[in-house]
Amino acid sequence: MSGRADDEGASRPTAEPGAAADDEEAPRSTADRRASIPAAGRRASPPSADRPGTLAALKATWPRRLPPSLIDLVIVAGAVIDMGFTTDFYDETPEALTAAAVACAALVLRRRFPLAVVLLTLPSSLMVELTVPPFAALFTLADRTRDRRLLAACATLSAAASAFPWPPDSLTSDDQTGTLIYFVYTLTTAAAPVLLGQLTQARRDLSRRLAEIDQVREHERALHAQAVLARERAQLAREMHDVVSHQVSLIAVRAGAWQVAAKDTDSREAARTIRSLSVNTLDELRHMVTLLRASDGRATELTPQPTLADLRALVTSSGIEAELTGALPPDIATPAQRTLYRTVQEALTNVRKHAPGARARVHLWDDGTEFGVTVTNGPPARPSLPLPGSQQGLIGLRERADLLHGTFHAGPTPDGGYRVRLGVPNTDG
Repeated sequence: MSGRADDEGASRPTAEPGAAADDEEAPRSTADRRASIPAAGRRASPPSADRPGTLAALKATWPRRLPPSLIDLVIVAGAVIDMGFTTDFYDETPEALTAAAVACAALVLRRRFPLAVVLLTLPSSLMVELTVPPFAALFTLADRTRDRRLLAACATLSAAASAFPWPPDSLTSDDQTGTLIYFVYTLTTAAAPVLLGQLTQARRDLSRRLAEIDQVREHERALHAQAVLARERAQLAREMHDVVSHQVSLIAVRAGAWQVAAKDTDSREAARTIRSLSVNTLDELRHMVTLLRASDGRATELTPQPTLADLRALVTSSGIEAELTGALPPDIATPAQRTLYRTVQEALTNVRKHAPGARARVHLWDDGTEFGVTVTNGPPARPSLPLPGSQQGLIGLRERADLLHGTFHAGPTPDGGYRVRLGVPNTDG
């Protein structure tokens, strides 16, 4: 058993695109869709204070405005006052006074070593009647640990130290029944700070979960807006390629034929000009189509699709404790690089949503016949609540792998974590 408290942690959740479509009906027209969806380039607005999750988080953090050192000073002062009222300094032995002083002074370290402080209060409870030190120590331990059996054992020891007389040989047979009844009473009393500490811990966890859900919903709305705009851009690119480019190509061909068949110089010059303008227009159209297809849906800039060179930045900015190992040659085909990137992105998103506090490892590998990526995360460090999602992320990754004639596997690991593995055939192997 360790006396150090469980550390608190916070995670930064992310969500997979499309989950917001489960919460609200999709608009029927492009104009309505654009009116109901914020600009994709606009950053998601921070959660306002009137949202349930953020309000709970604010309520959970307001007591922390008081400096912890000031709270500790007040508790220690209360313990000293308690010792002054309940202890007869003339009749008590030096050992009892020393134990009481140690119990009061140990409360300064209750945040860092709650179990040790509980143990240090036991001798004072055995020799003198103190209330504040054992109650404060039990409350802090219950607020910092999730081990219920440890809490029950500490509460029982504290109650026994308060109920049974010291020295033990002073207990007569006539006092055994009264001592047992008093032990039950003190045990019930010792359960109060334990239950209060557990309630404070549960309230803090619930506030953090609500804040995470609120942030996830905001992020998913922004991702959904980006996905809708990206589909519109892709549709526009198809229309430009299939209709406009085809028509301009016919103009260029007809102009070239006219230039060859024309008899006079003016006609040939006009045909040459038309053909030159058509060719330039085709080049511009192809460039625009490429930009539209490569855009990630943000309206403020046109950015090409991510590649392997962007993986390190993705892992670093993932908001979780993750490391990138291994390497792949830079001459991998662009579709394969894009699939590898999206696989890592989706896997890290799922770690943030479903395994808060877990560590992740992104490993790039190449065994000669296949190359790919494996993303493994450990078990969650704290309980997770069901978060909203479209449940289509892994399906989309499996479809991407099928397009490359590769393999995709996802499932839990024996230690309670999760593993995602993508393999792509090596055409050079």
